[in-house]
Amino acid sequence: MVAVENTPLILGLWALVGYLLGTIPFGILLTRALNLGDLRSIGSGNIGATNVLRTGNKAAAAATLLLDGAKGAVAVLLARAMAGEDAAQIAGLAAFLGHCYPIWLRFRGGKGVATFLGILLALVWPVGIACCATWLAAVVITRISSFGALAAAAFSTIWMFIFGSFDAFFLGIVLTLLIYWRHRANISRLRAGTEPKVGQKSLSVSPEHSP
Repeated sequence: MVAVENTPLILGLWALVGYLLGTIPFGILLTRALNLGDLRSIGSGNIGATNVLRTGNKAAAAATLLLDGAKGAVAVLLARAMAGEDAAQIAGLAAFLGHCYPIWLRFRGGKGVATFLGILLALVWPVGIACCATWLAAVVITRISSFGALAAAAFSTIWMFIFGSFDAFFLGIVLTLLIYWRHRANISRLRAGTEPKVGQKSLSVSPEHSP
């Protein structure tokens, strides 16, 4: 666990900065700008790249993936540069929570996968790359985005152990638990064999409204 070097006030300020960055709904902004419809009423209703892909616009989906990852990375890098490692981890966690529970969308956001990967890439880049590779391999094999997310999260702390990134280990556990919590409906569908594959259109909007 990383040493605490800043005061609670400073950490609180970086938590706010991280949260506000995380709340930027790039999926909704891009689909509106490109006249692709209301993302909340398409497919699963989530605001992430997987649901943007259901609009049929691969470029918009790729841009959403990169931007959702970037907001997590920017939160970490800004906080690290200006306040240190403890602030970086707080800002990263807050950015993840901002994406999942954005105040602008009545706290109904995404599942945070891209933001999670962006945080890890900025926090400990070898672990981030390994998690991205894990996600990609799992998705290529199964063609199920949620399975890739769950695999990347499950392996994140293993990669931290392998690369000796013990300062980020506690944060890794917290993020992994949050990923699994946000994917609880997906886990149920995976068990039932009804989870849609990448590019497959959902028949109805999920009540969770999350990616």
